Amino acid sequence: MVIINDTTLRDGEQTPGVAFTRREKVVLAEMLFQAGITHLEVGIPAMGDEECLTIAAIRKALPEATLMAWCRANKSEIKRTAELQLDWVDISIPSSKQMIEHKLKSSVDKLLANMLDCIRYAVSLGLQVCIGCEDASRAELDFLADIGALGSLAGAQRLRYADTLGLLEPFMVYKQIKQLSSEQPLPIEIHCHDDLGLATANTLAAIKAGASYANTTAIGLGERAGNAPLEEVAIALYQCYQQDTGINLTALPALCQAVSLAAGRPVAQQKSLVGEQVFTHESGIHVDGLVKDVRNYQGVDPQLLGRSHRLVLGKHSGIGAVQAVFARIGISLDKIQTDKLLIAVQAFAIDRKRNPSDIELLRLSDQVLGSF
Repeated sequence: MVIINDTTLRDGEQTPGVAFTRREKVVLAEMLFQAGITHLEVGIPAMGDEECLTIAAIRKALPEATLMAWCRANKSEIKRTAELQLDWVDISIPSSKQMIEHKLKSSVDKLLANMLDCIRYAVSLGLQVCIGCEDASRAELDFLADIGALGSLAGAQRLRYADTLGLLEPFMVYKQIKQLSSEQPLPIEIHCHDDLGLATANTLAAIKAGASYANTTAIGLGERAGNAPLEEVAIALYQCYQQDTGINLTALPALCQAVSLAAGRPVAQQKSLVGEQVFTHESGIHVDGLVKDVRNYQGVDPQLLGRSHRLVLGKHSGIGAVQAVFARIGISLDKIQTDKLLIAVQAFAIDRKRNPSDIELLRLSDQVLGSF
């Protein structure tokens, strides 16, 4: 079973302009845990005392959760992680030639020596270690395998493959993770960014290739275009691979809404799975098919998320939809009444650029047909 190691509270909060309060982070952590996401990356100790106090508050609120902090290969940061009584530390190191030379301004030998020293130090403090390979998608695969093999000998227990710039596509991800799994001993955690809109697909490809852990963020928060959305990965694993992640899928809409409010990032109406309109139908052909049998136009059962289909009227509605929607609000229509209201509904939608509400439909019926 793949384990979701959610990073809403760390990488998600790195979204430009997003700044959770301590109370918000604790509440969101509790909601994540209650939804069955028990592995959480909760912050960056190097950010200072306020961040550490927030991490400590999450630890106190969730003593049974598996909590991770993100650190550089820096002993003082690792020490603070241990002092906060977290379970895991992600020791992040640049792994591509570009970043080693032009960001870290170091050599491979120095990077590896420092990495191993930090791993041993973290293990001595009782921490479990994930090696975070930043920019892994631009690194040499042989070098990533060396990092995993050497890190394992030093005591590391997981290797994070980060597509930091969101450059990859699923076929390459599958090939890379499959090969990396066979060439070094550590379980792999996949960390995808959504710059090309492929973070979910890349995460699934990595899992298919053998990744044991997956990083996600609720509603896809994160740097630039964000990370793989928690709700998409969880539902796709269930829907496509029949994998039980232990997540209560019906809890995801409320969780995503809470994250949206705390982040000040509205969820797009057509956001997959949790957007307001993703189980809403207007087209006459689709509505007719749904009324006959929901399986005609149901790819994902909305009940998985505690939701249901909703029929609305608009420019593309047909007579069957008009009769079904008006019947739902307590008005039975004959053929002539239906035809008249269909014309009125289509004119409303074109004029207002939206679907009429139930109250507006009642007003239309009064205007077109007179009071019932």
